[in-house]
Amino acid sequence: MLTPEAMLAAYARGIFPMAERRDDPRLHWVDPQRRGIFPLQDFHISRSLARAIRRQDYEIRTDSAFAEVVAACAGREETWINDRLVGLYAALHRMGHAHSLELWREGRLAGGVFGLTLGAAFFGESMFSRRTDASKIALAYLVDRLRAGGFTLFDTQFLTPHLASLGAIEIARGRYHRLLAEALARRADFTGPATPDAYALLQRSTQTS
Repeated sequence: MLTPEAMLAAYARGIFPMAERRDDPRLHWVDPQRRGIFPLQDFHISRSLARAIRRQDYEIRTDSAFAEVVAACAGREETWINDRLVGLYAALHRMGHAHSLELWREGRLAGGVFGLTLGAAFFGESMFSRRTDASKIALAYLVDRLRAGGFTLFDTQFLTPHLASLGAIEIARGRYHRLLAEALARRADFTGPATPDAYALLQRSTQTS
């Protein structure tokens, strides 16, 4: 039986579990030869995204709706998050190792992202969006929070075109393991820094055309 503690130990070795689909109770371990990461100083904010951030027609919260964020990420037609993983994420959240950053509009959850923390590593699991740009805005605030909290590694597991457009890159397994070892030897705090206002966030971010 996979326990939360065993799951953390696996992440510390550079591997993570996935299911083939939501209704498949089995999990398999993944150790990609090429790994997606966000260099935390190179998150790209396009002009259109910057405009959306400046509108400030949203509220950013952390850990106020963790279960709802996971459920929204797992609720897609195609997903690798099964019920076993949902339960494990919930347990890790109670232990302080899993967190969500949420974007709220008009009192409703509009988008968000969740992941696991270990040392100074953040393992991004999934994100969702119910409104235009909601997940992108949430991701921008997440990156800023990770920087402020002393994180050195933002693992995205795989590189997708969407993540690449925001500044994520793909690195070899060996380099990833070196970065992971360095991050695990450090301390970081996801909950400590306050969410900045929109203009402070944009001043600290790389903006592109």
